[in-house]
Amino acid sequence: MPARRDVRPITHLKSKTADLVREVSEEGRPITITQNGEAKVVVMDVETYDRWRAAMALLKALAQGEADVERGRTVKQAEAFRRARRAIERTTRDG
Repeated sequence: MPARRDVRPITHLKSKTADLVREVSEEGRPITITQNGEAKVVVMDVETYDRWRAAMALLKALAQGEADVERGRTVKQAEAFRRARRAIERTTRDG
């Protein structure tokens, strides 16, 4: 749950948008916006958002890898490197 200072009503967003954007940008801390007392959206700076997206992409790749292992869809390390080298050679050759 976000800290009390990180939660603002939607009226604050409407009336003090520039201040809110500056605060989020400078402090790098997301702020939750509420509507009728219920959390509705989160405002965050671009750098935090980019880090969040990168973390989600990594977690997704890990989950897919775990699913592959559970299904037995694996190859030996030597084979994986051979395939990678072949793909790199194709990319280099085909430019």
